[in-house]
Amino acid sequence: MRGFLFGACRSGIQIGCGVFGAINFEKQPVFPYIYWGMRAQNHRGHQSHGFLTYDNGKFHIYRNLDLIPKIKTNAIQEWFGRLPGQVGIANVRYTTSGKCDEKSLIKGTQPVTASKNGLKLAISFNGNVVNTFQLKKEICQKFPSFSYECDADLISHKMLIELMRSNDLASAVETCMQEIEGAFSVVGITKDGEFFAFRDPNGVRPLCAGHSENQATYAFSSETVGLDINSFKRDFEVEPGEFVTVSKNGFHREQLANGHRASCAFEFAYFARPDSCFDDRYVYEVREEFGRNLVKENSTIVKNADIVISVPETGDDAAMGVHEASGLRWERASRRHRYVTERAFILLNKERHATIDKKVNILASKIKGKHVIITEDSIVRGDTTKVVIEKLRKMGAKKVYLFVTFPRIIGPCFYGIDMATYGQLIGSKHNAEEIAHVIGADAVCYQSIENLVKATGFTRDQLCLACVTGKYPTPLAQKIADEMKKRFMEGYEEAGRLYEIEEAIQKA
Repeated sequence: MRGFLFGACRSGIQIGCGVFGAINFEKQPVFPYIYWGMRAQNHRGHQSHGFLTYDNGKFHIYRNLDLIPKIKTNAIQEWFGRLPGQVGIANVRYTTSGKCDEKSLIKGTQPVTASKNGLKLAISFNGNVVNTFQLKKEICQKFPSFSYECDADLISHKMLIELMRSNDLASAVETCMQEIEGAFSVVGITKDGEFFAFRDPNGVRPLCAGHSENQATYAFSSETVGLDINSFKRDFEVEPGEFVTVSKNGFHREQLANGHRASCAFEFAYFARPDSCFDDRYVYEVREEFGRNLVKENSTIVKNADIVISVPETGDDAAMGVHEASGLRWERASRRHRYVTERAFILLNKERHATIDKKVNILASKIKGKHVIITEDSIVRGDTTKVVIEKLRKMGAKKVYLFVTFPRIIGPCFYGIDMATYGQLIGSKHNAEEIAHVIGADAVCYQSIENLVKATGFTRDQLCLACVTGKYPTPLAQKIADEMKKRFMEGYEEAGRLYEIEEAIQKA
């Protein structure tokens, strides 16, 4: 095997970020809102967190690694002093771009700021940029000492360049929508305290808006749970290509780009909280429908099964759907250890197996001698499911049938989920029967793409299904994916994220 891609992070598969921002017009501190709005979305990023507030022309920033901390009562005033002001934004992050060593993680923690010639802005960003190298070259011409640690740096500096040209925020955002390829849901603040948000023309990553009951506070959030925890009413989902600002009179919405909606289908299967709402449908309801679909698609296996269990917790709702459609008992014999919080996605290879084994507790007496259906949200590498199935076998399960809500993943993601090479995806190399053999299951049953789409309430052309179809909603991503697939099939060894390697971009 000849090496082809060099120098990228090998820390494992991770998933992008979550954003939240709020403004209060009654001179109340905004920090409690952004703190709780982000705590409700900590599942979207475990590696780092950050808060930024605006007060009297100044940005105040706190950033750190790991989960958002609990705040003790005697420390509340200290936090208010550290982060004063009535406007604020916040972020939780996994690295899907940039380096992954501790120093780089700290530097890449959001929110980020950019400033030049008296202009300054701050943003919090969820997504992933594809045309990284093109943007770096442009930015370095204006900012010779530019240091790239995460894609938020690219977006903030590109915005600043456009502001220097036009001195108009909407115009700057419009140019960014035209010239940045990828997924980006952004909340931000200008040096004058103007509070804004926008979403890429494909709307890949979610972003919604809401307000408090007394209409004194307005907010943007990746998921509706960020609004719910603050008792805010959800007003609308920011549309693809839409730019939104906020004043005392509420939201001002402006459509700057006409794109083609391609919302990430993986949000429904795995990433989003089950109590979040997308387009007036709760995620858990969609996942229950996934389970019902799997019963319809695999009736013979269902007839031979005794019970259904789940890989907790993202498999729980699908298990409920299987139970409802089949009449099989949902045996709650698999439980997650609540305080073992690491996701398999974010671990080094040497850490992953041991942690997975510790995360899930299975009650042997409930599955011994049984034909077991086990529901899982997806299979990426296959590590998690392999460990769980090994445990079921050791505990005496007679048959193990894996029902997977997300179709077989065959290609990398360029839009904020860090499964960025073909080699790390078990589905790119094996079909369902082969995967069953590798992970030790009697059968692996994937939900069909058609039924997944139907359950979400979207149409097929409104979803990004690139990782299961190989058809990408943006042109450069498609070119890179096609070129790298060809080379992978020819035996080239991938050594990092495809969209971060300049040779990959040039070959595409």
